[in-house]
Amino acid sequence: MALSIRLARGGAKKRPYYRIVVADSRSPRDGRFIEKIGTYNPLLAKDSPERVKLDNERASHWLSVGAQPSDRVARFLDAAGLKERAARSNPNKGQPGDKAKERAEERATKEAERAEAAAAAAAEAADKPAEEAPAADAPSEDVSAPTQPEPAEGSDDAAPSEGAEKAE
Repeated sequence: MALSIRLARGGAKKRPYYRIVVADSRSPRDGRFIEKIGTYNPLLAKDSPERVKLDNERASHWLSVGAQPSDRVARFLDAAGLKERAARSNPNKGQPGDKAKERAEERATKEAERAEAAAAAAAEAADKPAEEAPAADAPSEDVSAPTQPEPAEGSDDAAPSEGAEKAE
């Protein structure tokens, strides 16, 4: 019988709580187990002593009879000093995939073409003499003082003229 030390999930939806159990490797994840040797609560702070509780004596016993820990339990056992765990190294994990690299290259070539076009347009504009705007031909308007429209004679907004008398 192949033994494994693994996590069995408990708790409510989106509120996980795990038991660290020794089980037959053929039994279901949350099913039958041989012995419960600890608990793991991932919702607690990482430095909390209540996050991982492990019975070190029972864990070392099951390791001595050949039980194989899962990856997560191996981390717990390594932190407890019961079983040395080799550090994993995947240098390609953070690199983008082939499609993402292609998209980045296309983006870079388009940006280079735009920069070349902008530089060519700037050089062409520098070579041409600057054309003067026909300021003498166009009537100038005083933009600083906006004019207000005159009110119509029959409107209520019209102010009485100086010579007009007020009707009583």
